[in-house]
Amino acid sequence: MSIEITMPRLSDTMEKGTIIKWHVAAGDEVSAGDVIADVETDKATMEMQSFDDGHVASINVQEGVAVDIGTVVATLAEDGEDATAAPIPAAESNTPAPAPATSPPIRSAESSSDRRGGHQRVTPVARRLAETHGVDLQTIEGSGPGGRIVKRDVLTAASATAEVKAAVPPAARTEPPPVEVMPAAPLAVPATPVHGAALAVASNDRREPVSGMRQTIARRLVESKQDIPHYQVSMVLAMDALMALRRQLNEELADQGVKLSVNDLIVRACGVAMHRNPLMNASWDGDAIVYHGDVNIGVAVALPEERGGGLVVPVIRGADTKSLRAISAETRAHAEKARTRGLSPEDMEGATFTISNLGMFGVDAFTAIINPPNSAILAVGASIQKPVVRDGELAVGWEMNATLSNDHRVVDGATAARYLATLKELIEHPAAILV
Repeated sequence: MSIEITMPRLSDTMEKGTIIKWHVAAGDEVSAGDVIADVETDKATMEMQSFDDGHVASINVQEGVAVDIGTVVATLAEDGEDATAAPIPAAESNTPAPAPATSPPIRSAESSSDRRGGHQRVTPVARRLAETHGVDLQTIEGSGPGGRIVKRDVLTAASATAEVKAAVPPAARTEPPPVEVMPAAPLAVPATPVHGAALAVASNDRREPVSGMRQTIARRLVESKQDIPHYQVSMVLAMDALMALRRQLNEELADQGVKLSVNDLIVRACGVAMHRNPLMNASWDGDAIVYHGDVNIGVAVALPEERGGGLVVPVIRGADTKSLRAISAETRAHAEKARTRGLSPEDMEGATFTISNLGMFGVDAFTAIINPPNSAILAVGASIQKPVVRDGELAVGWEMNATLSNDHRVVDGATAARYLATLKELIEHPAAILV
Protein backbone atom coordinates (compact mmCIF):
# COMPACT_ATOMS: atom_id res chain seq x y z
CA MET A 1 0.00 0.00 0.00
CA SER A 2 1.38 3.41 -0.94
CA ILE A 3 2.14 6.13 1.60
CA GLU A 4 1.14 9.67 0.73
CA ILE A 5 3.50 12.54 1.60
CA THR A 6 1.60 15.80 1.93
CA MET A 7 2.67 19.42 2.02
CA PRO A 8 3.29 20.09 5.74
CA ARG A 9 2.55 23.27 7.68
CA LEU A 10 6.05 24.63 8.34
CA SER A 11 5.07 27.95 9.94
CA ASP A 12 2.14 29.27 11.93
CA THR A 13 0.99 31.51 9.07
CA MET A 14 1.73 29.16 6.16
CA GLU A 15 -1.17 28.45 3.79
CA LYS A 16 0.73 27.27 0.70
CA GLY A 17 4.17 25.87 0.02
CA THR A 18 6.37 25.74 -3.07
CA ILE A 19 8.84 22.92 -3.57
CA ILE A 20 11.86 24.66 -5.03
CA LYS A 21 14.09 21.56 -5.13
CA TRP A 22 13.50 17.81 -4.84
CA HIS A 23 16.36 15.83 -3.27
CA VAL A 24 14.86 12.47 -4.30
CA ALA A 25 13.54 10.92 -7.50
CA ALA A 26 11.19 8.05 -8.33
CA GLY A 27 12.71 4.77 -7.18
CA ASP A 28 14.98 6.26 -4.52
CA GLU A 29 15.02 4.67 -1.07
CA VAL A 30 14.24 6.98 1.85
CA SER A 31 14.19 6.56 5.60
CA ALA A 32 12.28 8.42 8.29
CA GLY A 33 14.10 11.70 8.95
CA ASP A 34 15.63 12.02 5.48
CA VAL A 35 15.38 15.47 3.85
CA ILE A 36 13.47 14.93 0.62
CA ALA A 37 12.81 18.49 -0.58
CA ASP A 38 13.36 22.22 0.02
CA VAL A 39 10.07 24.07 0.51
CA GLU A 40 9.54 27.81 0.24
CA THR A 41 6.96 28.99 2.76
CA ASP A 42 5.59 32.46 3.41
CA LYS A 43 8.58 33.14 5.67
CA ALA A 44 11.60 31.21 4.46
CA THR A 45 12.93 28.22 2.55
CA MET A 46 12.90 25.15 4.77
CA GLU A 47 13.65 21.43 4.61
CA MET A 48 10.86 18.85 4.28
CA GLN A 49 11.52 15.45 5.83
CA SER A 50 10.05 12.02 5.29
CA PHE A 51 8.39 10.49 8.35
CA ASP A 52 8.24 6.97 6.91
CA ASP A 53 10.55 4.40 5.35
CA GLY A 54 10.11 3.22 1.77
CA HIS A 55 10.86 3.88 -1.87
CA VAL A 56 9.69 6.89 -3.85
CA ALA A 57 6.83 5.70 -6.05
CA SER A 58 6.01 9.04 -7.62
CA ILE A 59 6.69 12.76 -7.47
CA ASN A 60 3.27 14.40 -7.66
CA VAL A 61 4.20 18.10 -7.60
CA GLN A 62 6.80 19.66 -9.82
CA GLU A 63 9.39 22.16 -8.63
CA GLY A 64 8.17 25.76 -8.61
CA VAL A 65 4.46 24.94 -8.19
CA ALA A 66 2.67 26.41 -5.14
CA VAL A 67 0.21 24.01 -3.48
CA ASP A 68 -2.04 24.11 -0.43
CA ILE A 69 -1.13 22.52 2.89
CA GLY A 70 -2.24 18.89 2.81
CA THR A 71 -1.72 18.44 -0.93
CA VAL A 72 -0.11 15.10 -1.79
CA VAL A 73 3.32 15.98 -3.16
CA ALA A 74 4.79 12.47 -3.42
CA THR A 75 3.99 8.82 -2.68
CA LEU A 76 6.13 6.12 -1.12
CA ALA A 77 5.98 2.37 -1.57
CA GLU A 78 6.60 0.44 1.63
CA ASP A 79 9.58 -1.85 1.97
CA GLY A 80 9.02 -5.05 0.05
CA GLU A 81 6.52 -3.40 -2.33
CA ASP A 82 7.31 -2.72 -5.96
CA ALA A 83 7.71 1.05 -6.17
CA THR A 84 6.78 1.08 -9.84
CA ALA A 85 3.56 -0.81 -9.09
CA ALA A 86 2.45 1.38 -6.20
CA PRO A 87 -0.86 3.09 -6.96
CA ILE A 88 -0.64 6.78 -7.74
CA PRO A 89 -3.53 8.97 -6.51
CA ALA A 90 -5.81 10.27 -9.20
CA ALA A 91 -6.27 13.99 -9.62
CA GLU A 92 -9.39 15.28 -7.85
CA SER A 93 -10.55 17.83 -10.40
CA ASN A 94 -13.70 18.00 -12.51
CA THR A 95 -11.71 19.20 -15.54
CA PRO A 96 -8.12 18.06 -15.15
CA ALA A 97 -5.62 19.57 -17.56
CA PRO A 98 -3.70 17.01 -19.61
CA ALA A 99 -0.17 16.44 -18.36
CA PRO A 100 2.91 15.28 -20.28
CA ALA A 101 3.40 11.53 -20.28
CA THR A 102 6.47 11.86 -18.08
CA SER A 103 4.73 14.04 -15.49
CA PRO A 104 2.75 12.38 -12.65
CA PRO A 105 -0.71 13.76 -11.80
CA ILE A 106 -1.03 16.46 -9.18
CA ARG A 107 -3.65 16.39 -6.37
CA SER A 108 -4.82 19.46 -4.58
CA ALA A 109 -7.04 17.74 -2.00
CA GLU A 110 -5.87 16.52 1.38
CA SER A 111 -5.78 12.73 1.69
CA SER A 112 -8.55 11.12 3.69
CA SER A 113 -5.94 8.86 5.31
CA ASP A 114 -4.24 11.98 6.65
CA ARG A 115 -7.34 13.28 8.43
CA ARG A 116 -9.62 11.93 11.15
CA GLY A 117 -12.69 13.67 12.44
CA GLY A 118 -11.66 16.79 10.54
CA HIS A 119 -8.94 17.56 13.08
CA GLN A 120 -6.43 14.80 13.83
CA ARG A 121 -3.97 13.96 11.05
CA VAL A 122 -2.46 10.47 10.76
CA THR A 123 -0.10 8.92 8.21
CA PRO A 124 -1.27 5.64 6.63
CA VAL A 125 1.59 3.68 8.21
CA ALA A 126 0.78 5.11 11.64
CA ARG A 127 -2.90 4.20 11.24
CA ARG A 128 -2.13 0.60 10.29
CA LEU A 129 0.31 0.25 13.19
CA ALA A 130 -2.30 1.67 15.56
CA GLU A 131 -4.83 -0.93 14.39
CA THR A 132 -2.26 -3.72 14.69
CA HIS A 133 -1.17 -2.78 18.22
CA GLY A 134 -4.60 -1.67 19.44
CA VAL A 135 -3.46 1.91 20.10
CA ASP A 136 -6.15 4.59 20.50
CA LEU A 137 -5.12 7.43 18.17
CA GLN A 138 -7.13 9.90 20.27
CA THR A 139 -4.60 9.48 23.09
CA ILE A 140 -1.59 10.37 20.92
CA GLU A 141 -0.13 13.81 20.30
CA GLY A 142 1.52 13.81 16.88
CA SER A 143 5.12 14.94 16.44
CA GLY A 144 4.96 15.30 12.65
CA PRO A 145 4.32 18.50 10.66
CA GLY A 146 1.19 20.28 11.85
CA GLY A 147 0.79 17.78 14.72
CA ARG A 148 0.44 14.81 12.35
CA ILE A 149 0.72 11.37 13.99
CA VAL A 150 3.61 9.43 12.45
CA LYS A 151 5.01 5.93 12.88
CA ARG A 152 7.30 6.71 15.78
CA ASP A 153 4.39 8.21 17.76
CA VAL A 154 2.37 4.99 17.47
CA LEU A 155 5.35 2.76 18.30
CA THR A 156 6.08 4.83 21.41
CA ALA A 157 2.45 4.64 22.49
CA ALA A 158 2.31 0.90 21.75
CA SER A 159 5.37 0.30 23.91
CA ALA A 160 3.82 2.28 26.77
CA THR A 161 0.50 0.43 26.35
CA ALA A 162 2.25 -2.93 26.47
CA GLU A 163 3.92 -2.00 29.76
CA VAL A 164 0.57 -0.91 31.23
CA LYS A 165 -1.23 -4.07 30.05
CA ALA A 166 1.47 -6.22 31.59
CA ALA A 167 0.74 -4.64 34.96
CA VAL A 168 -3.10 -4.90 34.71
CA PRO A 169 -5.00 -8.16 35.41
CA PRO A 170 -6.56 -9.68 32.24
CA ALA A 171 -10.10 -9.25 33.61
CA ALA A 172 -9.60 -5.50 33.91
CA ARG A 173 -8.42 -4.98 30.33
CA THR A 174 -10.74 -3.43 27.76
CA GLU A 175 -10.28 -2.92 24.08
CA PRO A 176 -10.10 0.67 22.74
CA PRO A 177 -13.13 1.92 20.81
CA PRO A 178 -12.91 1.76 17.03
CA VAL A 179 -11.54 4.86 15.33
CA GLU A 180 -14.00 6.51 12.99
CA VAL A 181 -12.42 7.79 9.79
CA MET A 182 -14.15 10.73 8.16
CA PRO A 183 -13.58 11.25 4.44
CA ALA A 184 -11.95 14.51 3.40
CA ALA A 185 -14.16 17.02 1.67
CA PRO A 186 -12.89 18.18 -1.71
CA LEU A 187 -11.24 21.58 -1.63
CA ALA A 188 -12.96 24.33 -3.54
CA VAL A 189 -10.89 26.11 -6.15
CA PRO A 190 -10.88 29.83 -5.29
CA ALA A 191 -11.51 32.36 -8.00
CA THR A 192 -8.59 34.56 -8.95
CA PRO A 193 -9.14 37.96 -7.33
CA VAL A 194 -8.90 41.07 -9.47
CA HIS A 195 -7.86 44.34 -7.86
CA GLY A 196 -8.11 47.68 -9.60
CA ALA A 197 -7.91 48.33 -13.31
CA ALA A 198 -6.32 45.80 -15.63
CA LEU A 199 -2.61 46.37 -16.23
CA ALA A 200 -1.65 47.09 -19.82
CA VAL A 201 1.16 44.71 -20.79
CA ALA A 202 3.31 45.49 -23.82
CA SER A 203 4.75 42.79 -26.07
CA ASN A 204 8.28 43.36 -24.76
CA ASP A 205 7.24 43.27 -21.07
CA ARG A 206 8.04 40.24 -18.95
CA ARG A 207 5.49 38.90 -16.48
CA GLU A 208 6.93 36.78 -13.68
CA PRO A 209 4.75 35.23 -10.94
CA VAL A 210 5.87 36.17 -7.43
CA SER A 211 6.85 33.63 -4.81
CA GLY A 212 4.79 32.84 -1.74
CA MET A 213 7.34 34.70 0.37
CA ARG A 214 7.02 37.83 -1.78
CA GLN A 215 3.22 37.65 -1.57
CA THR A 216 3.42 37.42 2.22
CA ILE A 217 5.87 40.33 2.42
CA ALA A 218 3.51 42.43 0.30
CA ARG A 219 0.48 41.56 2.40
CA ARG A 220 2.18 42.15 5.74
CA LEU A 221 3.68 45.50 4.69
CA VAL A 222 0.33 46.74 3.41
CA GLU A 223 -1.29 45.67 6.68
CA SER A 224 1.49 47.38 8.64
CA LYS A 225 1.07 50.72 6.85
CA GLN A 226 -2.72 50.54 7.01
CA ASP A 227 -3.07 49.41 10.63
CA ILE A 228 -0.11 51.05 12.38
CA PRO A 229 0.09 54.85 12.74
CA HIS A 230 3.70 55.38 11.66
CA TYR A 231 5.83 58.41 12.42
CA GLN A 232 9.59 58.93 12.12
CA VAL A 233 12.28 60.51 14.28
CA SER A 234 15.78 61.03 12.82
CA MET A 235 19.18 61.83 14.25
CA VAL A 236 22.73 62.20 12.90
CA LEU A 237 25.28 60.18 14.88
CA ALA A 238 29.00 60.92 15.05
CA MET A 239 30.75 57.63 14.25
CA ASP A 240 34.41 58.59 14.84
CA ALA A 241 34.79 56.79 18.18
CA LEU A 242 32.86 53.69 17.08
CA MET A 243 34.85 53.37 13.84
CA ALA A 244 38.09 53.69 15.81
CA LEU A 245 36.92 51.05 18.31
CA ARG A 246 35.95 48.66 15.54
CA ARG A 247 39.34 49.07 13.86
CA GLN A 248 41.17 48.43 17.14
CA LEU A 249 39.08 45.35 18.05
CA ASN A 250 39.48 43.81 14.59
CA GLU A 251 43.25 44.26 14.74
CA GLU A 252 43.37 42.54 18.13
CA LEU A 253 41.01 39.73 17.12
CA ALA A 254 42.39 39.10 13.61
CA ASP A 255 44.43 36.06 14.69
CA GLN A 256 41.20 34.52 16.06
CA GLY A 257 39.34 34.91 12.78
CA VAL A 258 36.92 37.49 14.22
CA LYS A 259 35.93 40.50 12.13
CA LEU A 260 33.29 42.79 13.61
CA SER A 261 31.06 44.76 11.27
CA VAL A 262 29.63 48.22 11.95
CA ASN A 263 26.23 46.54 12.13
CA ASP A 264 27.41 44.22 14.93
CA LEU A 265 28.26 47.24 17.07
CA ILE A 266 24.96 48.92 16.18
CA VAL A 267 23.00 45.82 17.21
CA ARG A 268 24.79 45.76 20.55
CA ALA A 269 24.25 49.50 21.07
CA CYS A 270 20.55 49.20 20.19
CA GLY A 271 20.18 46.31 22.64
CA VAL A 272 21.74 48.29 25.51
CA ALA A 273 19.64 51.34 24.60
CA MET A 274 16.47 49.19 24.66
CA HIS A 275 17.42 47.90 28.10
CA ARG A 276 17.79 51.47 29.35
CA ASN A 277 14.51 52.53 27.70
CA PRO A 278 12.06 49.67 28.43
CA LEU A 279 9.11 51.68 27.10
CA MET A 280 10.57 51.10 23.62
CA ASN A 281 10.62 47.33 24.12
CA ALA A 282 6.85 46.95 23.83
CA SER A 283 4.05 45.82 21.50
CA TRP A 284 0.43 46.85 20.94
CA ASP A 285 -2.04 44.12 21.94
CA GLY A 286 -5.50 45.53 21.24
CA ASP A 287 -6.61 46.74 24.67
CA ALA A 288 -3.18 46.56 26.31
CA ILE A 289 0.52 47.26 25.74
CA VAL A 290 2.87 44.33 26.33
CA TYR A 291 6.27 45.29 27.75
CA HIS A 292 8.72 42.54 26.90
CA GLY A 293 11.16 41.18 29.44
CA ASP A 294 13.77 40.16 26.85
CA VAL A 295 15.47 42.38 24.29
CA ASN A 296 15.36 40.44 21.00
CA ILE A 297 16.57 42.32 17.94
CA GLY A 298 15.62 41.29 14.41
CA VAL A 299 18.22 42.01 11.72
CA ALA A 300 16.78 42.33 8.21
CA VAL A 301 18.62 40.17 5.65
CA ALA A 302 18.07 40.52 1.89
CA LEU A 303 18.01 37.23 0.00
CA PRO A 304 19.91 36.89 -3.29
CA GLU A 305 18.00 37.15 -6.55
CA GLU A 306 18.83 33.56 -7.48
CA ARG A 307 16.81 32.47 -4.45
CA GLY A 308 13.86 34.62 -5.47
CA GLY A 309 14.87 37.76 -3.56
CA GLY A 310 12.78 38.92 -0.64
CA LEU A 311 13.61 39.77 2.94
CA VAL A 312 13.87 37.68 6.11
CA VAL A 313 14.45 38.85 9.67
CA PRO A 314 16.48 36.46 11.87
CA VAL A 315 16.47 37.31 15.58
CA ILE A 316 19.38 37.96 17.97
CA ARG A 317 17.92 37.05 21.35
CA GLY A 318 19.14 38.82 24.47
CA ALA A 319 21.07 41.40 22.42
CA ASP A 320 21.51 43.57 25.54
CA THR A 321 23.43 40.79 27.32
CA LYS A 322 25.49 39.20 24.52
CA SER A 323 29.07 40.10 23.72
CA LEU A 324 30.07 41.68 20.43
CA ARG A 325 31.82 38.45 19.47
CA ALA A 326 28.63 36.42 20.09
CA ILE A 327 26.45 38.91 18.20
CA SER A 328 28.83 38.89 15.24
CA ALA A 329 29.00 35.08 15.08
CA GLU A 330 25.23 34.67 15.40
CA THR A 331 24.46 37.35 12.80
CA ARG A 332 26.85 35.82 10.27
CA ALA A 333 25.46 32.31 10.89
CA HIS A 334 21.89 33.51 10.41
CA ALA A 335 22.75 35.41 7.22
CA GLU A 336 24.57 32.40 5.74
CA LYS A 337 21.73 30.06 6.63
CA ALA A 338 19.14 32.46 5.18
CA ARG A 339 20.99 32.70 1.86
CA THR A 340 21.69 28.97 1.51
CA ARG A 341 19.53 26.46 3.39
CA GLY A 342 16.83 28.81 4.65
CA LEU A 343 15.86 29.89 8.16
CA SER A 344 13.55 27.94 10.46
CA PRO A 345 10.52 29.57 12.14
CA GLU A 346 12.43 29.50 15.43
CA ASP A 347 15.19 31.62 13.85
CA MET A 348 12.68 34.38 13.04
CA GLU A 349 10.32 34.37 16.02
CA GLY A 350 10.24 36.63 19.06
CA ALA A 351 11.76 39.90 17.80
CA THR A 352 10.86 42.95 19.92
CA PHE A 353 12.74 45.49 17.77
CA THR A 354 14.16 45.49 14.23
CA ILE A 355 17.18 47.03 12.50
CA SER A 356 17.29 47.56 8.73
CA ASN A 357 20.73 48.57 7.47
CA LEU A 358 21.24 49.66 3.85
CA GLY A 359 24.56 51.35 4.53
CA MET A 360 26.49 48.58 2.77
CA PHE A 361 24.69 49.60 -0.44
CA GLY A 362 25.78 53.24 -0.11
CA VAL A 363 22.37 54.50 1.02
CA ASP A 364 22.69 57.69 3.10
CA ALA A 365 19.26 57.70 4.74
CA PHE A 366 15.85 56.06 4.40
CA THR A 367 12.73 55.16 6.38
CA ALA A 368 11.55 51.61 7.09
CA ILE A 369 8.12 50.04 7.64
CA ILE A 370 7.48 48.56 11.08
CA ASN A 371 7.63 44.76 11.31
CA PRO A 372 4.57 43.73 13.43
CA PRO A 373 4.26 43.01 16.31
CA ASN A 374 7.25 45.33 16.91
CA SER A 375 6.45 48.94 17.71
CA ALA A 376 9.63 50.38 16.16
CA ILE A 377 12.26 49.78 13.49
CA LEU A 378 15.59 51.57 13.04
CA ALA A 379 16.70 52.42 9.50
CA VAL A 380 20.48 52.83 9.33
CA GLY A 381 22.36 54.50 6.49
CA ALA A 382 26.03 54.37 5.54
CA SER A 383 28.80 55.71 7.75
CA ILE A 384 30.24 58.51 5.61
CA GLN A 385 33.43 60.48 6.03
CA LYS A 386 32.65 64.16 5.46
CA PRO A 387 33.47 67.70 6.63
CA VAL A 388 32.06 68.14 10.15
CA VAL A 389 32.23 70.59 13.03
CA ARG A 390 33.92 69.17 16.13
CA ASP A 391 34.37 71.38 19.21
CA GLY A 392 33.74 74.47 17.13
CA GLU A 393 36.39 73.53 14.56
CA LEU A 394 35.96 72.31 10.99
CA ALA A 395 37.30 68.77 10.67
CA VAL A 396 36.88 65.55 8.72
CA GLY A 397 34.80 62.99 10.57
CA TRP A 398 32.46 60.02 10.27
CA GLU A 399 28.68 60.47 10.46
CA MET A 400 25.66 58.19 10.08
CA ASN A 401 21.94 58.93 9.65
CA ALA A 402 19.53 56.87 11.78
CA THR A 403 15.76 57.08 11.36
CA LEU A 404 13.42 55.47 13.87
CA SER A 405 9.92 54.54 12.65
CA ASN A 406 7.47 54.21 15.56
CA ASP A 407 3.98 52.94 16.30
CA HIS A 408 2.31 56.02 17.82
CA ARG A 409 -0.13 53.81 19.75
CA VAL A 410 2.80 52.55 21.81
CA VAL A 411 5.73 54.97 21.44
CA ASP A 412 5.26 58.67 22.13
CA GLY A 413 7.51 61.23 20.45
CA ALA A 414 9.37 61.98 23.68
CA THR A 415 9.98 58.25 24.26
CA ALA A 416 11.43 57.84 20.76
CA ALA A 417 13.60 60.95 21.22
CA ARG A 418 14.99 59.67 24.54
CA TYR A 419 15.79 56.32 22.95
CA LEU A 420 17.68 57.94 20.07
CA ALA A 421 19.53 60.17 22.53
CA THR A 422 20.63 57.07 24.47
CA LEU A 423 21.68 55.35 21.26
CA LYS A 424 23.65 58.45 20.21
CA GLU A 425 25.45 58.50 23.57
CA LEU A 426 26.38 54.81 23.30
CA ILE A 427 27.65 55.09 19.71
CA GLU A 428 29.61 58.28 20.28
CA HIS A 429 31.08 56.86 23.54
CA PRO A 430 31.14 53.14 22.70
CA ALA A 431 33.16 51.88 25.68
CA ALA A 432 29.81 51.28 27.43
CA ILE A 433 28.77 48.60 24.91
CA LEU A 434 31.84 46.51 25.75
CA VAL A 435 30.61 45.70 29.27
